[in-house]
Amino acid sequence: MNPILNADLHCHSVVSDGTLTPEALAERASANGVELWALTDHDEIGGQARAAAAARKHQMRYLTGTEISVTFAGQTVHIVGLGFDADDLNLQNGLRQTRGGRGARAMEMSDGLAKVGIKGAYEGALKFVGNPELISRTHFARFLVESGVCRETNDVFRKYLTEGKPGFVPHRWAALKDAISWITGAGGLAIIAHPARYKFTPNEEFALFSEFKAHGGQGVEVVTGSHTVAEYGIYADMAREFGLAASRGSDFHSPDESHTELGTLPLLPSNLTPVWELLGSRVQ
Repeated sequence: MNPILNADLHCHSVVSDGTLTPEALAERASANGVELWALTDHDEIGGQARAAAAARKHQMRYLTGTEISVTFAGQTVHIVGLGFDADDLNLQNGLRQTRGGRGARAMEMSDGLAKVGIKGAYEGALKFVGNPELISRTHFARFLVESGVCRETNDVFRKYLTEGKPGFVPHRWAALKDAISWITGAGGLAIIAHPARYKFTPNEEFALFSEFKAHGGQGVEVVTGSHTVAEYGIYADMAREFGLAASRGSDFHSPDESHTELGTLPLLPSNLTPVWELLGSRVQ
């Protein structure tokens, strides 16, 4: 497969916290020239069959995908899995365990918002949820925008849903080792998602990459929607330093909220190994 490819291997549907169906995402990706696509819903693979069928309809190649929430150095880190067997029971059970704590966390978030005068946030957020097991901060943000509390979702996160704000509740996610083992045990490839977002110290970031590689992780997102041009270069260097393949994905969630459209990112640098070169047999 061509190493220089318009691949978008990170986006979200209504199955987690996106606003479009897998079918609508596939149509949008195809219209933007995507050649290889993956749907990577948070801690969920329930949309995979629909996404694969829609990709075939639009003559795109497809990789199974998910984005698993893990806790590392006291922060939430996301690990994308690509090219796995979606019928693998160990992966399915691991994702189910990871989803399990979201409901209680959402109730605590709602209680925190109520204390500052924002009532009914849990019920309001549920209106935006396709799968109640996957209720998240994004769904609360959409409710607060709809209610007129904030003008856009970014304002909600800044004022209410980040650490130290009324609606923030930390959650203990999967262990890094476990998330990687679920993905690789199902025949897939584990990838560090949008590493620049975590704001780790250099020592913490080195520890993340080192442990990730030691546990069998093989890739890192270099070109992604939340990275700057300078960060493309930084994480291209990190990929080479740690011997990791490079991935590319918009992290698209919604036409109204996402700053990066499906399939519109710069191509991967030609001097890196694309993740799809390691997954040739898993491309559908």
